[in-house]
Amino acid sequence: MKQGLFITLEGPEGSGKSTIIKLLEEYLSEMNIEFISTREPGGIEISEQIREIILNKNNITMDSRTEALLYAAARRQHLTERVIPALEKNKVVICDRFVDSSLAYQGYARGIGMNQVMEINKFAIDKYMPDLTIYLDIDPKLGLERIAKNKDREVNRLDLEKLDFHKRVREGYMILLKENPDRIKLVDASKDILEVFANIKKLLKNVLK
Repeated sequence: MKQGLFITLEGPEGSGKSTIIKLLEEYLSEMNIEFISTREPGGIEISEQIREIILNKNNITMDSRTEALLYAAARRQHLTERVIPALEKNKVVICDRFVDSSLAYQGYARGIGMNQVMEINKFAIDKYMPDLTIYLDIDPKLGLERIAKNKDREVNRLDLEKLDFHKRVREGYMILLKENPDRIKLVDASKDILEVFANIKKLLKNVLK
Protein backbone atom coordinates (compact mmCIF):
# COMPACT_ATOMS: atom_id res chain seq x y z
CA MET A 1 0.00 0.00 0.00
CA LYS A 2 1.28 3.45 -0.90
CA GLN A 3 2.17 6.08 1.69
CA GLY A 4 -1.12 7.20 3.19
CA LEU A 5 -4.44 6.77 1.44
CA PHE A 6 -7.22 9.36 1.37
CA ILE A 7 -10.69 7.89 0.73
CA THR A 8 -13.83 10.00 0.78
CA LEU A 9 -17.50 9.09 0.67
CA GLU A 10 -20.01 11.33 -1.05
CA GLY A 11 -23.71 11.23 -1.79
CA PRO A 12 -27.05 12.97 -1.44
CA GLU A 13 -28.88 13.07 1.88
CA GLY A 14 -30.02 9.60 2.97
CA SER A 15 -27.53 7.71 0.81
CA GLY A 16 -26.31 5.64 3.77
CA LYS A 17 -22.81 7.02 4.19
CA SER A 18 -22.80 6.66 7.99
CA THR A 19 -23.73 2.97 7.82
CA ILE A 20 -21.16 2.27 5.10
CA ILE A 21 -18.44 4.01 7.10
CA LYS A 22 -19.13 1.75 10.09
CA LEU A 23 -18.76 -1.29 7.83
CA LEU A 24 -15.56 0.17 6.41
CA GLU A 25 -14.16 0.61 9.91
CA GLU A 26 -14.87 -3.05 10.71
CA TYR A 27 -13.38 -4.16 7.39
CA LEU A 28 -10.13 -2.22 7.82
CA SER A 29 -9.79 -3.39 11.43
CA GLU A 30 -10.15 -7.02 10.33
CA MET A 31 -7.41 -6.46 7.75
CA ASN A 32 -5.15 -4.86 10.40
CA ILE A 33 -4.87 -1.66 8.39
CA GLU A 34 -4.19 1.50 10.36
CA PHE A 35 -6.84 4.09 9.66
CA ILE A 36 -8.79 7.02 10.99
CA SER A 37 -12.44 7.76 10.32
CA THR A 38 -13.65 11.35 10.28
CA ARG A 39 -16.24 13.68 8.79
CA GLU A 40 -16.88 17.06 7.21
CA PRO A 41 -17.76 19.57 8.33
CA GLY A 42 -16.32 18.58 11.68
CA GLY A 43 -13.83 15.98 12.80
CA ILE A 44 -12.01 18.33 15.18
CA GLU A 45 -13.18 20.91 17.70
CA ILE A 46 -12.94 24.09 15.61
CA SER A 47 -14.56 22.48 12.58
CA GLU A 48 -17.33 21.00 14.72
CA GLN A 49 -18.10 24.51 15.99
CA ILE A 50 -18.34 25.73 12.40
CA ARG A 51 -20.57 22.72 11.61
CA GLU A 52 -23.03 23.86 14.26
CA ILE A 53 -23.33 27.22 12.55
CA ILE A 54 -23.70 25.80 9.04
CA LEU A 55 -26.28 23.14 9.86
CA ASN A 56 -28.28 25.00 12.52
CA LYS A 57 -31.92 24.89 11.44
CA ASN A 58 -32.42 28.46 12.71
CA ASN A 59 -29.86 29.94 10.29
CA ILE A 60 -32.31 30.19 7.41
CA THR A 61 -30.99 33.59 6.27
CA MET A 62 -27.46 32.32 5.60
CA ASP A 63 -26.10 33.58 2.29
CA SER A 64 -24.93 30.91 -0.16
CA ARG A 65 -21.42 32.36 -0.39
CA THR A 66 -21.19 32.56 3.40
CA GLU A 67 -22.13 28.87 3.52
CA ALA A 68 -19.44 27.99 0.96
CA LEU A 69 -16.79 29.97 2.82
CA LEU A 70 -17.68 28.37 6.15
CA TYR A 71 -17.37 24.90 4.64
CA ALA A 72 -13.97 25.81 3.20
CA ALA A 73 -12.79 27.19 6.56
CA ALA A 74 -13.91 24.05 8.41
CA ARG A 75 -12.24 21.94 5.72
CA ARG A 76 -8.91 23.73 6.05
CA GLN A 77 -8.70 23.30 9.80
CA HIS A 78 -9.80 19.67 9.63
CA LEU A 79 -7.27 18.93 6.90
CA THR A 80 -4.29 20.44 8.71
CA GLU A 81 -5.18 19.15 12.16
CA ARG A 82 -6.46 15.66 11.40
CA VAL A 83 -6.18 14.44 7.80
CA ILE A 84 -2.64 15.46 6.84
CA PRO A 85 -1.03 14.16 10.08
CA ALA A 86 -2.71 10.77 9.54
CA LEU A 87 -1.58 10.56 5.92
CA GLU A 88 1.96 11.44 6.94
CA LYS A 89 1.84 8.46 9.33
CA ASN A 90 0.91 6.19 6.39
CA LYS A 91 -2.65 5.70 7.61
CA VAL A 92 -5.81 5.27 5.58
CA VAL A 93 -8.14 8.22 6.04
CA ILE A 94 -11.86 7.57 5.63
CA CYS A 95 -13.73 10.85 5.40
CA ASP A 96 -17.47 11.43 5.24
CA ARG A 97 -17.57 14.20 2.59
CA PHE A 98 -14.85 16.50 1.25
CA VAL A 99 -14.55 19.13 -1.47
CA ASP A 100 -16.93 17.37 -3.90
CA SER A 101 -19.79 18.11 -1.50
CA SER A 102 -19.13 21.83 -1.73
CA LEU A 103 -19.02 21.64 -5.52
CA ALA A 104 -22.31 19.74 -5.72
CA TYR A 105 -24.23 21.51 -2.95
CA GLN A 106 -22.99 25.11 -3.03
CA GLY A 107 -21.44 25.23 -6.48
CA TYR A 108 -24.22 23.56 -8.47
CA ALA A 109 -27.36 23.29 -6.32
CA ARG A 110 -27.01 26.78 -4.81
CA GLY A 111 -26.02 28.20 -8.17
CA ILE A 112 -22.75 29.86 -7.10
CA GLY A 113 -20.83 28.04 -9.82
CA MET A 114 -18.67 24.95 -9.46
CA ASN A 115 -15.55 26.71 -10.72
CA GLN A 116 -16.02 29.56 -8.26
CA VAL A 117 -16.43 27.19 -5.32
CA MET A 118 -13.39 25.21 -6.45
CA GLU A 119 -11.31 28.41 -6.41
CA ILE A 120 -12.33 29.03 -2.78
CA ASN A 121 -11.36 25.48 -1.91
CA LYS A 122 -8.04 25.49 -3.73
CA PHE A 123 -6.89 27.99 -1.12
CA ALA A 124 -8.22 25.72 1.65
CA ILE A 125 -6.99 22.30 0.52
CA ASP A 126 -3.74 23.25 -1.24
CA LYS A 127 -2.56 20.10 -3.09
CA TYR A 128 -4.65 17.57 -1.15
CA MET A 129 -7.33 15.62 -3.01
CA PRO A 130 -8.76 12.15 -2.33
CA ASP A 131 -7.11 9.11 -3.90
CA LEU A 132 -10.55 7.52 -4.20
CA THR A 133 -14.02 9.00 -3.86
CA ILE A 134 -16.94 6.60 -3.48
CA TYR A 135 -20.16 8.24 -4.61
CA LEU A 136 -23.25 6.57 -3.13
CA ASP A 137 -25.97 7.30 -5.65
CA ILE A 138 -29.64 7.35 -4.69
CA ASP A 139 -32.79 9.00 -5.97
CA PRO A 140 -33.27 12.13 -3.81
CA LYS A 141 -36.89 11.27 -3.02
CA LEU A 142 -35.89 7.84 -1.68
CA GLY A 143 -33.03 9.41 0.28
CA LEU A 144 -35.34 11.88 2.00
CA GLU A 145 -37.81 9.08 2.76
CA ARG A 146 -34.99 7.18 4.48
CA ILE A 147 -34.18 10.23 6.59
CA ALA A 148 -37.82 10.62 7.63
CA LYS A 149 -37.90 6.99 8.80
CA ASN A 150 -34.62 7.22 10.75
CA LYS A 151 -35.59 8.80 14.06
CA ASP A 152 -32.02 8.62 15.40
CA ARG A 153 -30.51 10.66 12.56
CA GLU A 154 -29.57 14.30 13.04
CA VAL A 155 -31.97 16.48 11.03
CA ASN A 156 -30.07 19.53 9.81
CA ARG A 157 -30.73 22.64 7.73
CA LEU A 158 -29.91 20.92 4.43
CA ASP A 159 -32.39 18.13 5.12
CA LEU A 160 -35.15 20.73 5.18
CA GLU A 161 -34.46 21.92 1.63
CA LYS A 162 -37.13 21.13 -0.96
CA LEU A 163 -36.87 18.11 -3.26
CA ASP A 164 -35.78 20.25 -6.22
CA PHE A 165 -32.65 21.30 -4.31
CA HIS A 166 -31.69 17.69 -3.64
CA LYS A 167 -32.29 16.83 -7.30
CA ARG A 168 -29.83 19.57 -8.27
CA VAL A 169 -27.31 18.18 -5.78
CA ARG A 170 -27.48 14.83 -7.55
CA GLU A 171 -27.09 16.54 -10.93
CA GLY A 172 -23.98 18.26 -9.60
CA TYR A 173 -22.48 14.96 -8.53
CA MET A 174 -23.16 13.48 -11.95
CA ILE A 175 -21.18 16.30 -13.53
CA LEU A 176 -18.28 15.60 -11.16
CA LEU A 177 -18.42 11.90 -12.04
CA LYS A 178 -18.03 12.69 -15.73
CA GLU A 179 -15.16 15.10 -15.05
CA ASN A 180 -13.28 12.77 -12.64
CA PRO A 181 -13.90 9.17 -13.80
CA ASP A 182 -10.56 7.88 -12.48
CA ARG A 183 -11.10 9.21 -8.95
CA ILE A 184 -14.86 9.14 -8.39
CA LYS A 185 -16.63 5.77 -8.56
CA LEU A 186 -20.41 5.38 -8.48
CA VAL A 187 -22.06 2.75 -6.29
CA ASP A 188 -25.84 2.21 -6.38
CA ALA A 189 -26.91 3.00 -2.81
CA SER A 190 -30.56 2.02 -3.33
CA LYS A 191 -29.71 -1.68 -3.04
CA ASP A 192 -29.42 -3.81 0.09
CA ILE A 193 -26.67 -2.45 2.36
CA LEU A 194 -24.58 -5.64 2.20
CA GLU A 195 -24.71 -5.61 -1.59
CA VAL A 196 -23.69 -1.95 -1.57
CA PHE A 197 -20.75 -2.72 0.68
CA ALA A 198 -19.69 -5.71 -1.41
CA ASN A 199 -19.42 -3.40 -4.42
CA ILE A 200 -17.38 -0.94 -2.36
CA LYS A 201 -14.96 -3.68 -1.29
CA LYS A 202 -14.30 -4.43 -4.95
CA LEU A 203 -13.26 -0.81 -5.43
CA LEU A 204 -11.07 -0.88 -2.32
CA LYS A 205 -9.09 -3.92 -3.49
CA ASN A 206 -7.53 -1.78 -6.22
CA VAL A 207 -6.23 0.84 -3.81
CA LEU A 208 -5.38 -1.30 -0.77
CA LYS A 209 -2.76 -3.45 -2.54
